[in-house]
Amino acid sequence: MNDRKMLKRKIHEFDFSIKEMELYLDVHPTCRRALMLLDELRRKRKELVAAYEQRFGPYIVTTNDAPATEPWRWIDSPWPWEIKEGEV
Repeated sequence: MNDRKMLKRKIHEFDFSIKEMELYLDVHPTCRRALMLLDELRRKRKELVAAYEQRFGPYIVTTNDAPATEPWRWIDSPWPWEIKEGEV
C-alpha cells in the first residue's frame, strides 16, 4: 500500500472513530472522558489531513471538505470513475 493510500486509510479510521464517539455522546452528553477523547480524535485527524495536504495536495472527500474561499475546487479532483484500480 502506498503512502497516499495509507494516509487516507488512517484519516478514514479517525472519521469512523469520531462518528462513533459523537453517537455515544448523543446518549451520554455529560461524559467528560468521551468529550476529551472526541477532542483528541479531532485533533489527530486534523494533523493527518495537514500531513496529507502537505504531501499530496488538498484532501477533499465531500464538499464539506472544500475550503469556503474556493468551494468548487474539489471538482478538479479525479471523479470516482476516472480512478484506476490501485490508485488514490
